[in-house]
Amino acid sequence: MTVEQLNWFKSSYSGGEGGECLEVAVTPHTIHLRDSKHPTGPHLALSPTAWSAFLTSTAGTRPPRSVPGRRSL
Repeated sequence: MTVEQLNWFKSSYSGGEGGECLEVAVTPHTIHLRDSKHPTGPHLALSPTAWSAFLTSTAGTRPPRSVPGRRSL
């Protein structure tokens, strides 16, 4: 399956105003992540085990607010 064929959806934590949006596509063996502003750009592919470990390590945390002069990812 190519990146273009994946079923992408916006993260529930992405803001509705646009800008800082993360899109996710799930397949049986891989979790794909990309920046919605750059859908043809690079994306991150994680195993379900790595994705679960990431979610566990960030559970209960909130993303930092943007700091002027600092580039957000």
